[in-house]
Amino acid sequence: MNELILRTKCYLTTQVGTQVTRKSTKNEWENYGEILRRVDEAKQWAIGDWLVDGKRHYGDGLYKRAAEITGLGSQALENYAWLARLFEISTRVETLGWTHHREVASIKQIAAKKNGKLYLSDKPDHNKIAELLDQAEKHKWSVVQLRDMVRVYKRRQDEEIRLANEPEKYPVILADPAWEYDFAQSSTRKIDNQYLPTSLSDMQRLKPPSADNCVMFMWATNPKLREAFELIDAWGFTYKTNMAWVKDKIGMGYYARQKHELVLIATKGNIQLPAENKRPESVFCAARAKHSEKPEIIYELIEQMYPEYKKYEMFARSKRDGWDAWGDEIS
Repeated sequence: MNELILRTKCYLTTQVGTQVTRKSTKNEWENYGEILRRVDEAKQWAIGDWLVDGKRHYGDGLYKRAAEITGLGSQALENYAWLARLFEISTRVETLGWTHHREVASIKQIAAKKNGKLYLSDKPDHNKIAELLDQAEKHKWSVVQLRDMVRVYKRRQDEEIRLANEPEKYPVILADPAWEYDFAQSSTRKIDNQYLPTSLSDMQRLKPPSADNCVMFMWATNPKLREAFELIDAWGFTYKTNMAWVKDKIGMGYYARQKHELVLIATKGNIQLPAENKRPESVFCAARAKHSEKPEIIYELIEQMYPEYKKYEMFARSKRDGWDAWGDEIS
């Protein structure tokens, strides 16, 4: 007889196929497809755990013997075992597949050398791995979406290392932090689809390349004011004042539909004040563009205030002439 693999009220799956035992409903059919997918990925976990245990029996000959038993290639077997060792069963997210876990498994910790220089270590960053898996589960990211998020996060790690080790510093900084929101799941609320939302702790660690005497202009949405001030403090700046961008269209909002966004101004050291005739009004009007894109006028105002200083933009969408910049969307 064929060995039983799966049975539900309307399906019976054995080694030779799936038998329909009674007419299925649409939901039953979809649910069984999900079961089959999860069983297939559970097999990858199961083989990995089996290999981890087999190490004590076969030592260096483990993968050769396992390949003979399973018919799988040595490279696939090594991948299964590597992932099983990295994720203890208690840390695996049941609603996500083996391939989701594989996508985040290569994330490493940033460490510091004795001279204070940062580098990417060989140690897995279990906290960030768990955080990205949590976001993938919460926002129902596909494997491809999660892969894109991992790629963006690694680019940010590279920038964190570069900024910490980079000798060039700037007296004028413009920052547009990638705030992490917790909006309801709907097509109009999925800000996460536009960019990788970044936790406050990650942004606090991403120090700007600021000179000893520096002025910073930071975009801050109204729901994120508290986090914005915490970020200003973490980056070593002192809040001074703000400007407001009044938009031509109303946006989202739970208590009040948002039609303005703030630019917080903060300083460190003893940066020179702009000349009185170069100080702009605190309110400026400009049209809304696509999601999170900021108006051209903010660059013009900063250039008017500090024409003589080098300028740097963090979390930029594109590079402006005369500025240095870094951002997820800059190639």
